[in-house]
Amino acid sequence: MKLVVKVGTSTLAHASGRLNIRRMELLCKVLSDLKNAGHEVILVSSGAIGMGVGKLKLSSRPSDTAGKQAAAAVGQCELMYTYDKIFSEYDHTVAQILLTAEDLRNEMRHKNFENTMDRLLKMQVLPIINENDTVATEEIEIGDNDTLAGIVAVSVGADLLVLLSDIDGLYTADPRKDENAKLIESVYEIDEHIISLGGGKGSSLGTGGMATKLRAAEIVTERGCDMIITNGEHPEALYDIVEGKQTGTRFYAKKEIK
Repeated sequence: MKLVVKVGTSTLAHASGRLNIRRMELLCKVLSDLKNAGHEVILVSSGAIGMGVGKLKLSSRPSDTAGKQAAAAVGQCELMYTYDKIFSEYDHTVAQILLTAEDLRNEMRHKNFENTMDRLLKMQVLPIINENDTVATEEIEIGDNDTLAGIVAVSVGADLLVLLSDIDGLYTADPRKDENAKLIESVYEIDEHIISLGGGKGSSLGTGGMATKLRAAEIVTERGCDMIITNGEHPEALYDIVEGKQTGTRFYAKKEIK
């Protein structure tokens, strides 16, 4: 299976912005094990700005572009250093790829990206992808890593995209506000009702929310790839996912609709 896993800032970092060491180590251990089992794994990782906020000891995430870019420049170093250190302990080599929207809009750049990804996977490397927050401006930013993960999954011909979030999946209402909210296990069509369940932004350290995850679902299901939203608190759930067990909310590719 060719698997794209997107991990959000809320999964990687504590509320302070500092690295959640235990969870990150478990995530890397599970992904390494999946690679050992023969799966091709691509990681789309948020967290650079959030980690920069923590390392710079800022009281909150910067609101201005230059501040965000400075935090990302500091945080990306720590993020990749940590990934490289942990994955190397399991004898896996990682590669860093930083993208802007222009890299994906421009036909030649996009093709170069696809060729690089193909070669890295053939070399048994685990690519780690993030938006290039240090140079991204309004004109060239993708805006969120859920959308980026969707585009990456389509570009590499992934079988499945998994979004590790701070919530168990898509609910009939906001479970933080409505105790009667029920988890929706399967989505076969992303209609207006499903989109209306998107709600707003996620954690204060991140940029995404359910709305961006539904946008990613639209991107991949249109192109024949399933997508799952599940809770990043439990990275070991990836074992159940690759075994086909029900986990979180699964959005089915249109080609699979009977």
